Amino acid sequence: MVVSPFPPSDKIGLNSVQREAEEIVPMKQMKMDWVPYIPLDNRASQVDRLKSQIFILSCTQRRVALKQMKIERLKKYEYCLPYFYQLLKEDELEQNTEVQIIFLAEPKPVFCEFDWELDELDEFTDKLIEENESDKDQKDAFKEFVKEKVRKTKKANRQAREARKKTLEEMSEESKAAFENMRFYKFYPAQTPDAPDVSNVKDLV
Repeated sequence: MVVSPFPPSDKIGLNSVQREAEEIVPMKQMKMDWVPYIPLDNRASQVDRLKSQIFILSCTQRRVALKQMKIERLKKYEYCLPYFYQLLKEDELEQNTEVQIIFLAEPKPVFCEFDWELDELDEFTDKLIEENESDKDQKDAFKEFVKEKVRKTKKANRQAREARKKTLEEMSEESKAAFENMRFYKFYPAQTPDAPDVSNVKDLV
């Protein structure tokens, strides 16, 4: 639940340990949205809906449809996490200098993290070869792969900074204040026979 004059985002994050990076997609793609919270006894009032300062995460995907989905599509719902973009401060991704590397090679793929500020590419590659994590015959191909990955990440970071700067310049003081005072609350469903068991994933913070 979010206490704010407006919804915090129209995006949702898809993340899991199997994914190389978090995927940000429009909420409508997952049939989700932040909708105004209206007390049960006022649900018929459209006026209250317009005045709502509380938004809750809603999903309109029917359960019966989930049973007919392909596994790949169904799994995305397990990976969904609310995405909040902090406009008033630099995003962690904008500051990040690490790239996740998944280089498909023989006899085995290379999985590693490369930091373009702390790591020197030649030394980094030689160390992987010494540790038998990479083949010396594919050294040049691996280096080019890393360079391209770094270029794309730097470009994405730069575009994110520019987009945030432009948005802040166009934002009213009222909207900035709303972002600063936005409050988030997390609620878990009551345990019932037809509800999933969430006891192992509750965040106590």
